[in-house]
Amino acid sequence: MGMNITPPPYKIKVIEPIKIIPVQERVKAIRVAHFNTFLLQSEDVFIDLLTDSGTSAMSDNQWAGIMLGDEAYAGSKNFRHLEEAIREIYGFPYIVPTHQGRGAEHIMSQALIKKGDHVPNNLYFTTRRAHQELAGGEWCDVSVPEATDPESVYPFKGNIDLSSLEQCIKRCNDTGSRIPYISMEASLNMAGGQPFSLRNLHGVRSLASAYNIPLYIDATRLVENAYFIKQREEHYAEWTVARIVKKICSLCDGITVSAKKDALVNIGGFIALRDRQVFERMREMVVIWEGLHTYGGLAGRDLEALARGIREMVDDDYIASRIGQVHYLGELLKEAGVPIVVPIGGHAVFLDAKRFCAHIPQNMFPAQALTAAIYVASGVRTMERGIVSGQHGNERYDGLELVRLAIPRRVYFREHMDYVADSIITLYKKRASIKGLRMMYAPKELRFFQARFEEIN
Repeated sequence: MGMNITPPPYKIKVIEPIKIIPVQERVKAIRVAHFNTFLLQSEDVFIDLLTDSGTSAMSDNQWAGIMLGDEAYAGSKNFRHLEEAIREIYGFPYIVPTHQGRGAEHIMSQALIKKGDHVPNNLYFTTRRAHQELAGGEWCDVSVPEATDPESVYPFKGNIDLSSLEQCIKRCNDTGSRIPYISMEASLNMAGGQPFSLRNLHGVRSLASAYNIPLYIDATRLVENAYFIKQREEHYAEWTVARIVKKICSLCDGITVSAKKDALVNIGGFIALRDRQVFERMREMVVIWEGLHTYGGLAGRDLEALARGIREMVDDDYIASRIGQVHYLGELLKEAGVPIVVPIGGHAVFLDAKRFCAHIPQNMFPAQALTAAIYVASGVRTMERGIVSGQHGNERYDGLELVRLAIPRRVYFREHMDYVADSIITLYKKRASIKGLRMMYAPKELRFFQARFEEIN
């Protein structure tokens, strides 16, 4: 029986104790947090699936690098090591370090977007879209229709719809609107961690070249996307993940990266690109907003841990184990009839709150209510990816209503996944008891981080 189980390709050296607080205390904690899991205290959380961002366990090699931090203000040797790693793994000659992914998104948006520009995207990521709009751009959805169908088993929901993209380009040309760049996210988060195919990327590259428009990829979860290409796309089964990553990067003009995901560090980000003129412009900006161009808001030790994490992240055995753990949890839930997004994504399992909480209308925030109910039932922290995350301003929103169970890298065991699955399956059987919510406060931008709610009785 054990022959079907592949153990993780690492062993434990350090542990961090966790505990579950009594249910009465969890009820109190979620009320104090105004039914927003972002406002919970971490010591009140048993298993933390809020995000896979900055929550990875670093390796002994990375921790060794931490002790070799060159904290010189300028010219740190750790930055040179980072440049070497990025050039080796991603293939880009120019690198702009930032404190995290949204620092990279901010600089890219401010450097490239002017007021009135249109930016085509395969759906959106919350902070990426916010930075595009704050720079004066208009976000344009050119995702494939399957991206917003949680029950579709289409293997590449992260694809861009080439017809929609070309229509967007022609429409902008006819109206005199400018497209500064095409924006494409790897392992499309808001669709459930879904990849794009290399065939689709070639098509996007062809359109971008035909209309002389740069193509920039959010490569935050590019390694997971590459793994899915290896698993699902014809001709690439024998390729290494590292080779697919390099191939993807060869087809775009640059990338932004939140290194807190794929790259296995707790802080950091960067922009990597080929155009020297654009690089010079961004390098000037990083000095204003992030720090000197050889540290970008990061300590030398963080740069070193990142350089080492970039090389570790493309190990085929590691990434197979990482995504295998996510799929293990997803299959447990799916087999029990819990409604989830399929195919199962790379960094998280996504519950379909519209089906899970069919009795709660979307204007009563079913995904947000479900995150609170999961926490009270189990001590497991998850996050909303629905109308609270998705609505910008007062526009109508009837899109996906999801709860994300993001799995930190190299942190939890199979038994933790079993506990999460059992808890959610039990909750699903008594889902009618979950109550809708009323929003009491929300900031103007990225409201899901700080919004406050109360239960509707």
